[in-house]
Amino acid sequence: RFTLSGVSITSPVDSNGSNKQDPHVGQEDENTDRGNWSSKREYMLSMIGYAVGLGNVWRFPYLAYKHGGGAFLIPYTIMLAVAGLPLFFMESSFGQFCSQGPINVWKAVPILQGVGITMMLVSTFVAIYYNVIIAYSIYYLFASCQYPLPWSAKDCNSTGLLDCFFSKEARNEFTAGQSPSEKYWDEVALQRTSSMNETGPVVWHLALCLLLAWILVGAALFKGIKSSGKVVYFTATFPYVVLFILLIRGVTLEGAKDGIEFYIGSKSNLTKLTDSEVWKDAATQIFFSLSIAWGGLMALSSYNKFYNNCYQDSIIVCVTNCGTSVFAGFAIFSILGHMAHVYQRPVSEVADAGFGLAFIAYPDALSKLPISPLWSILFFVMLITLGLDSQFAGIEVIATCLQDAYPKLLKSKRGIVTTAVCIVLFLLGLPCITRAGIYWVNLIDTFCAGWILLVAGLLEVLGLSILYGGNRFIKDIEMMIGSKSALFWLWWRACWFFITPVVLSIILVWSLYTFTSPTYGSVAYPDWGISLGWGMTAFCLIWIPILAVWKRIKEACSPTEDWGPYLECHRGERYGTRGATDPNIFVISNKFTTRL
Repeated sequence: RFTLSGVSITSPVDSNGSNKQDPHVGQEDENTDRGNWSSKREYMLSMIGYAVGLGNVWRFPYLAYKHGGGAFLIPYTIMLAVAGLPLFFMESSFGQFCSQGPINVWKAVPILQGVGITMMLVSTFVAIYYNVIIAYSIYYLFASCQYPLPWSAKDCNSTGLLDCFFSKEARNEFTAGQSPSEKYWDEVALQRTSSMNETGPVVWHLALCLLLAWILVGAALFKGIKSSGKVVYFTATFPYVVLFILLIRGVTLEGAKDGIEFYIGSKSNLTKLTDSEVWKDAATQIFFSLSIAWGGLMALSSYNKFYNNCYQDSIIVCVTNCGTSVFAGFAIFSILGHMAHVYQRPVSEVADAGFGLAFIAYPDALSKLPISPLWSILFFVMLITLGLDSQFAGIEVIATCLQDAYPKLLKSKRGIVTTAVCIVLFLLGLPCITRAGIYWVNLIDTFCAGWILLVAGLLEVLGLSILYGGNRFIKDIEMMIGSKSALFWLWWRACWFFITPVVLSIILVWSLYTFTSPTYGSVAYPDWGISLGWGMTAFCLIWIPILAVWKRIKEACSPTEDWGPYLECHRGERYGTRGATDPNIFVISNKFTTRL
């Protein structure tokens, strides 16, 4: 559509220059180029599913226990208010306002377009290993379909998984060192080698589980948000059902009270609040738990209708995410308390985080319950659904960036794009399911899902509040949600202009200062592995300065808008009116194109 001499004319060609109707765009969609969510409910479930991930279950409860129990909620809540919520609101508003993915949104501040590329690359690296974690969960789900559970056996080897049961002798083995569930994880599930230097062959049962994981992701995203929006009705809600069931079962077990006391009970230690590491961990957990600076928030919100209340959505999603973390802790520690009672050991000696909780400690605890396969199946289905929701958004970031970059070519080929992305990432993930695969997973997690996101988040808030203009951004938001009072914006201005950048800067400096080379358990990484990790970090970040320099050079080498014949009567249509600002009439460039 263009306007010329007061006459309005509608072009049969859409704004991307393509006359093909995207089959994945509904008739009621406001945005006929990219489509919109079929309903507000699907968007909210997708955002909650994206924000609520594995970290809410296997990291937050452990941090709360480690840093003073209930006292940890104080810095956690404060960091939510000063860092998590302001950035979440900023990103979702940013994507919704321009209806573009994490790269194209930076048309607002072109010099920072490299930040968008960094977000996409981080999402790509994370998607590679995140689906491997889902593959682990799928394998354990299949392994749970037998009684007794294979990791309850004393000799966890591939030829005699069911030859013996958990016994007093096995309990003594745990006391001495390695538990049966830990042996099963290392020797059967992973078939782990002694170091990253010993790659070993592909573990085929994990390869098949990884293939199944990518098939699930590809099928759910084949039609973009139109199909994934339907899947999240199950994947975003089922974890809450399982957590509730596990909590009810857990609190009825002997020893559950001790676990909850250690988690968030009367043994809370307020003196921990004087420890700077507590505040750093609280801020880091909030930042990563809400999936800030990954690009997914922008990608998902870009499919909203323009007048959607993104402020209200941000509050709901953030509060739900943090409430889920606290709620999950009760379900986890009630059963760990029972496990400690069975082993007659302190809760502190059975509590763990990450892989140790999800695939060793908690499965071990579940194996002590009556009808243990049922509880194990529920738990691993929950892990799978938690992982899939986050994975959906990660792949959506990649597909959205590709379609935004090549709209004419890829607009009507969403299924092909999704399938191609899944195939490529499956192949790239094969090193992660070799016998040294867990070392690769841990390496990518350390170097690609760590402080790179802090850099991207810091540049994001500085770019919008200073370069683009915080007040200008607020006016943009008011175009979507309506005018608000100056008092309403007082807190957001304080955060965006000062508090949030300062908090992120402190966390970033502290993280770099305290950085140590990663290890997996007691296994150190070889020098080439550490170098490779830093290489991945550099590859993700280098696009920020490269794009910034390129944009400056390109701008310096292009004619200015007032270039051309001085007199208006000589400029004609080729150069347009001097000082014209309406992009729908003319675009002045060195290729003297006329935009219709």
